Amino acid sequence: MVNVESVMKKPIVVNQNNDVREVIKLFRKYKISGAPVIDDDRNLVGIISESDIIKTLTTHDDRFDIILPSPFDLIELPLKTTLKIEEFREDIEKALKTKVKDVMTKDVITVSPDTPINEAAEIMIKHKIKRLPVIKNGELVGIVTRGDLIEALV
Repeated sequence: MVNVESVMKKPIVVNQNNDVREVIKLFRKYKISGAPVIDDDRNLVGIISESDIIKTLTTHDDRFDIILPSPFDLIELPLKTTLKIEEFREDIEKALKTKVKDVMTKDVITVSPDTPINEAAEIMIKHKIKRLPVIKNGELVGIVTRGDLIEALV
């Protein structure tokens, strides 16, 4: 049976004290959509995804009284609210300075290196998640994504 250890990758991690702007740059550089979050002692404390970032950029201000079905609606957002374009830009700049620890998912579901890949896939489906940090002896040793599992199955 194939275990997570054989398909996991070395994780690109984010510090909880980074701001959202730094995370966006990291996601672009490594072409990823999420990453484990660590504290200064390298302990896993959360996970952050593009979805968390989009929520931060669109819901951090109570003047946004509309629901955005798509990130592309950000383009039209100033037209749909009472905000002026300059206020909108200033507001987004403030949101980009938000700390990761304030927007990350704190309850992280993890697996161990010896978890069978079919069990990891079931966990992802059940919890509707795209990535699982891999923990061994309390230490973050890898990450496995849906793409990694599909690659292993093919």
